Amino acid sequence: MRLLTVKNIDHLPALDRAYINRNPAEGLPDPLGHPPRILLLYGSLRDRSYSRLVVEECARILNYFGAETRIFNPSDLPLPDQVENDDHPAVHELRELSIWSEGQVWCSPERHGQISGIMKTQIDHLPLSVGGIRPTQGRTLAVMQVSGGSQSFNAVNSMRILGRWMRMVTIPNQSSVPKAFEKFDEDGRMEASSFYDRIVDVMEELVRFTILTRPHSTFLTNRYSERKAAQTPINVETDLSAIAINANKNGK
Repeated sequence: MRLLTVKNIDHLPALDRAYINRNPAEGLPDPLGHPPRILLLYGSLRDRSYSRLVVEECARILNYFGAETRIFNPSDLPLPDQVENDDHPAVHELRELSIWSEGQVWCSPERHGQISGIMKTQIDHLPLSVGGIRPTQGRTLAVMQVSGGSQSFNAVNSMRILGRWMRMVTIPNQSSVPKAFEKFDEDGRMEASSFYDRIVDVMEELVRFTILTRPHSTFLTNRYSERKAAQTPINVETDLSAIAINANKNGK
C-alpha cells in the first residue's frame, strides 16, 4: 500500500502533557465508538518535505488522541487524465482511503501564492461521486500549510474553497507554519513553539468535530437534488424533517 509509516509515533517531546486531554471529545455522544479514521495528505515530494513532516506530527498527535491514521504517499500518482479512465493503482488506493476516512488533514506548501501541484493532483483524483459512493462528502477536514518565508494564508484559504467544493465539513481552526525550515530539528521533528501548539489545537478540534458529525453525516448531506436524481421520494413516516414539519402543522 502507498502509506507512510511514521517513525516513533508514540514519541512527542514537544507536547506538554500537563495541559492535554487524551480524549478531546470527552463528553460528546459517540454512538459509533470506534477510533476516528483520519486520512492525511501532504503536498511535496522533496526528501525533506515540511508538509510531510507536519502531517507526520499530526499523525503522532492524533494517535495520542486515540485516532486511527493513514498517510497517503503520492510519489507515483499520475496527473489527472494522464491514464485512461484514471485506471491506476495509486488513484484507486487514494479513493479507497478517502472512502475509509471519517476526517482528513490536508497540508500543502505555499508555492507562487497557491497550493502545490502535488496537493491539487490528489484532490483532483477524488471525484464527488464514484460508483454511487461519495469519497469526500460529509467528512471533516483540517487545512494546514507550510511556507519558506513569512506567514501566509493563501494555501489554507484555497483548500477551504476546495473542501467546500468537495462537500466536506472544514473545521474553523487551521495552521500556517512560516519559515518551516527553522521549526524542525535534524531528525525532522517539530520543535516546541506556538506553531506546534496551534497544530495540537487543530488536531483536538478535528477529533471533536469528527466524533460530533460522523454519526449524522448521511443525514447532514441528504440533498433534494440527489433524492430527485435517484428518484427516491421522501418517506413522511421516517424522514426526520418531514416528521418535524408535520408535528408543527398539527400543533404538537
